[in-house]
Amino acid sequence: MPTTLRSAPVARVLVEDITPQIDGGRLPAKALVDEWVEVGADIFADGHDRLRAVVRFRSGTGPWAERALAPGDNDRWHGQIRARALGPATFQVIGWIDGIGTWLRQTEVKRSAGHPIELELEAGAQLLEERASELGPADRRKLERVLTVLRDPHRPPADRLRMAQTAPAVAALARRIDRRSATVSAPLPLWVERQRAGIGAWYEFFPRSEGAAGSRGGTFRSAARRLPAIAAMGFDVVYLPPIHPIGVTGRKGPNNTQPAGPGDPGSPWAIGSPAGGHTAVHPELGTLEDFDAFRAAAEAAGLEVALDYALQCSPDHPWVTEHPGWFRHRPDGSVAHAENPPKRYEDIVPLDFACHDWRALWAACRDVLCFWVERGVRIFRVDNPHTKPVAFWAWLIAELRRHHPDVVLLAEAFTRPKMMWRLGRVGFSQSYTYFTWRSGKDDLTAYLQELTTASVDFLRPNLFVNTPDILSAELQEGGRAAFALRLVLAATLSPLYGIYSGFELAEREPLRPGSEEYRDSEKYQYRPRDWGRPDSLAPLITQVNAIRRRHPALRRLRGLRFHPLDSPWMMAYSRRSDDGDDLLLMVVNLDPWHWHEGTVRLDLPALGLAPDATFTLTDELDGATYRWNGSANYVRLDPATAPAHILHLQP
Repeated sequence: MPTTLRSAPVARVLVEDITPQIDGGRLPAKALVDEWVEVGADIFADGHDRLRAVVRFRSGTGPWAERALAPGDNDRWHGQIRARALGPATFQVIGWIDGIGTWLRQTEVKRSAGHPIELELEAGAQLLEERASELGPADRRKLERVLTVLRDPHRPPADRLRMAQTAPAVAALARRIDRRSATVSAPLPLWVERQRAGIGAWYEFFPRSEGAAGSRGGTFRSAARRLPAIAAMGFDVVYLPPIHPIGVTGRKGPNNTQPAGPGDPGSPWAIGSPAGGHTAVHPELGTLEDFDAFRAAAEAAGLEVALDYALQCSPDHPWVTEHPGWFRHRPDGSVAHAENPPKRYEDIVPLDFACHDWRALWAACRDVLCFWVERGVRIFRVDNPHTKPVAFWAWLIAELRRHHPDVVLLAEAFTRPKMMWRLGRVGFSQSYTYFTWRSGKDDLTAYLQELTTASVDFLRPNLFVNTPDILSAELQEGGRAAFALRLVLAATLSPLYGIYSGFELAEREPLRPGSEEYRDSEKYQYRPRDWGRPDSLAPLITQVNAIRRRHPALRRLRGLRFHPLDSPWMMAYSRRSDDGDDLLLMVVNLDPWHWHEGTVRLDLPALGLAPDATFTLTDELDGATYRWNGSANYVRLDPATAPAHILHLQP
């Protein structure tokens, strides 16, 4: 038997595939304070009625604000929202049939075709009357005058329609949500972080190497003398590897050898000794008060200190004896050390996050983080988060956000892509990436397109050019020019990038051929340096960081666009600020040994320029000025003098 419909079908307007949303809205997408966040939705309905849509947004439980969405291709609507406050936020999309707009359009079509429109004018007057109560008193009085004109038989119908088309009261009513046909999406969450979570230049250095002499290491006090130079290069964050007491059992000597000699300092990641664990500082560096003074000196120089949050222990860590159940044990009862065959880490014992006493372990790990937060640290680089349960990070980050929403967490997760994405989804503020190993034009283009589109709502890429663990083959083999071009790439492809100290001196000697480990690695020994060397890249680094601070286009992850360039050794890409006023074009020679030339073919409409536009470009690196016309223009770069252009476009 046929089904009898006892009520009208539900929504005529469909609102689908809303972005940004993570895991169907179960997890929040990411935003920064004052960042314009792109919102999109598929919005359509049966028939040919005109539609309207808005996105509603609020911080916490504050009042809702609305912004109109604009229709694009294939029923995809677009708009932006701007987060003003730190913490949780919510948005939703509302689509409805614009009955007033539909009436105006259809009546105009009939009038243009020479059809009578008196009945349509009366239908419009009735429609306006039905919704008049939605307006305030002043607008209602204006609308009443419109209704009088619409029903005035002494006026020509075309004049009556024209008056309705131009009346502000009619336009105001058309913009209001028509609740009779509106479809309201489920609310979707955002997590809004401070700008340092998405914008910043990081500098990593070992404080124990500053002021080191022989078998005596540096201290927080001697390391503080390095801070003004780091700040002068334009960095925002100074990141320290673990500063805690280092164990003796299994300690590694120079170049990861065993046994360590009596003067070898050991790896800072072998955390814990009788002097304390994760809430203590190494006695050779100083005291907690000395660390506080170091942090204060950094802040006075305009730098924020980031600490390493490494949830692992030396066999000498107090937890090993106080909480033996927190660790894995071998059949003979001994605590198992860390292994990643063929690598063995006899100086480290991993925590067992699924142990019987896991609740106490998780709480202790949280308390470590909160200890340093309460001492004024608000940024942490998290060591190997992919080796701990994702459920632990989801819990910990939720705990942290409840009390400290300004804390920034960088995931050091050089692991499988899906795990990196999952860590970003559960709340890590930013992530290391595979940029360190991406060097070819096609690889770089494909990877950065992914980072700025597919994962842009949950994974913020921090493009470190090197780390104490990673000396890429390109840096080893490419000489000083490779360091320069990788610097420009990292600093202009993402608002977040970092270097590990020694990069400015182009340190590039590997432990052995084919290895990414440094010879005489600072992980196992002191590494004092001559920072005043005349061949230092510090002037270039300073210049690049100054360009980043001057140009809003480089403080935005979205908006990266690659442009064709007919040389396999050169790449061109642009960045544009949210308001479109700041536009930069980068051209980079990816070959550190030879000059290359080619023709850049700019997508001028995407840059807001006419196809035949003439414009001036100023190279922010050397001050040279160029005059270009149209989309196709010639470039030549010699790595011996300048491996890249950073061009400011001025139409």
